[in-house]
Formats: sequence, C-alpha cells, structure tokens
Amino acid sequence: MVGATAATIQPRLISSFVGNCCNTRSTHNLFRYNPGKRHVFMQQSRPFTGITNFLFNKRNTDELQNSTRKRLKPGKLSPRRPVPDHILKPPYVASKKPPGIASGPEVHDEMGIECMRASGKLAAQVLQYAGTLVKPGITTDAIDQEVHQMIIDNGAYPSPLGYGGFPKSVCTSVNECICHGIPDSRELEDGDIINIDVTVYLNGYHGDTSATFFCGDVDDEAKKLVQVTKESLDKAISICAPGVELNKIGKIINAHADEYRYGVVEQFVGHGVGRLFHSDPVILHYRNNERGRMMLNQTFTIEPMLTMGSIRPIMWDDDWTVVTEDGSLSAQFEHTILITENGAEILTQC
Repeated sequence: MVGATAATIQPRLISSFVGNCCNTRSTHNLFRYNPGKRHVFMQQSRPFTGITNFLFNKRNTDELQNSTRKRLKPGKLSPRRPVPDHILKPPYVASKKPPGIASGPEVHDEMGIECMRASGKLAAQVLQYAGTLVKPGITTDAIDQEVHQMIIDNGAYPSPLGYGGFPKSVCTSVNECICHGIPDSRELEDGDIINIDVTVYLNGYHGDTSATFFCGDVDDEAKKLVQVTKESLDKAISICAPGVELNKIGKIINAHADEYRYGVVEQFVGHGVGRLFHSDPVILHYRNNERGRMMLNQTFTIEPMLTMGSIRPIMWDDDWTVVTEDGSLSAQFEHTILITENGAEILTQC
C-alpha cells in the first residue's frame, strides 16, 4: 500500500486460474464470538466487553521514551475506490449485517483446492509487488491505489474493501500499529517498518497474506523483531498436518518469541479462510489449551503479531487502527495454508 507516487509503473498480471470452476456456496450464518470466550481477528464494534487487556485509551505523548521516532497519527483519507460491476463481490459488501466468524471449517474438494491456489497465488503476487513500493516519501494511500488497481486488473475483488465498513483495499500497519492500519496521506519515513496485509476474492474464494517490510535504513532492533516474527510463522507452519492439535501453533510461536523476550499479541488471531473471509477455526498465536485438530484439505491462516514491548492494544477512534499501548514496534507475517497428506502447503507464495 505504498509507493513513491501513483505514477509508479505497475505490472498487469493475468490470473493463472482459467475458467469459472468455482461456484460460491451459500454463506454460513455469521455471528460474533462471545468476547468472554472467543477472540477477534478483524474488527468488532466497541466496546470489547469481557476481553481482558483491550483498551481504548487515547494515545499518550507524541515522542516515545528513549527514541527519536514519533508516534503515529492519522492522516487524511481519500475517497473510496470503485470496483467494476463485472467483478464478483463477496456477500458482505452488499449486506448491512456486521461481519463475524462463520461456523464450520473451510474444507475443500479438488475443485475448491484449485480455486484456493489461484486466489492465494494472486494475493502473493500483489503483496510482492506492494513490497517493492515501500520507500521513504510514499504514502500508504498510494500503496492502496496500486494494490487496488492490480487486484481488479486481475478480475478479483480486494476483500477488505467494505468489510464491516473498512474504507480501503488493503491494511497498512506502520511501526507500532499492530494491525488494521487504514491507508492515508501519511508518508513513510526512513527507518519505518510496515506490514502490508493483502486479501483477494477471486472466483468466489479468498486468499489472505501479509508481510512486514523495511523502509529505508531500519535499525538492527527492528530488523531482529521482523526476522523473529517471520521465523515464528515458519516454525508454526512446519508442524501443521492432518490430526495435529491446533493449539500447537500457539505453543511453538510463543516459545520462539520468548527466546527473544518479545510479546505475542493475544486479541487478534488467525482464522479459517476460503469461500468465506473469516470462519472456524480460530488460530491462537499464544500458549493455550483450546481443543481442535487440523483436517485434511482444510485452509486457514496463521498470522502472528509480535511486539518489542507491551502486548496491550489500543484502538484509534476510527474503530480499526490498533497500536501498542507503549508505542513499541510490532511486526506481523501471514500465510494461508492448505492441510495436505504430507503436511501443509503454503498457498500464498509466489
């Protein structure tokens, strides 16, 4: 979601998926989890009653202690970008109902798996391109413009656009932003880190992925946080296979973060993904004893968020942007994976 300017030359990719093999089934009944028992991944309306450690306080001082870096401030938003009528849109775009987590896992037949591979590949290509735009002086809104155009040029819909009222086509989370940063007029600065979260809806299936990129000359501490966050995702994927307990994901991520004394954000989670943007299972990235096992041909995301300091999130007044309480840096990586007979296939890689 960034770029020097919107004038940057953009590749026009052609989707590798040929034909319209994927018929969208009727959507599951969407519901909000009981905040006292379940966790959230995208957005819920205030208040987060019953979720411990979730705060809505105002941001503190502009300057961070022992740092020259200033805290993030919201910029100006551009108008919502249009999507051509011929592009298939997910059901929630036309619905006024608040989105939630759909019951039931995303388990696919052979045709569905091919559809997931196509949407995952496109999401990965878009994310790779978005990362090349990251440089000092580009706005996150310019990244959104490029991402939006590339997605619709490939006949897909940018899944975040209109999801629960989200106003943009991609999430851009800079520095202390844990997740769901809204692209705006803020220019990236030398030394920033930025997570770009891309989801595409292609032929009725969502592909969801994100990565954290360096902007200019990033200090060693920030680089280490990003490296360890990526490693934690890789380690989690490596243990995935049919029949494996889902709680092993959180245990291995938390253990790796502990080695470097990083915090693991608990309030935002991975999720089933496929014909629906968010469904069961809920993937917790911290130690837990939740029940549930991985299923053959199931698709879900793993998306750990690690911080250098507090894991207590604060939400801005826009009801989306979530930052660390103390202004410490946060990094995130995400893949959509398919559980196979031999382990896990990463669908969101080029």
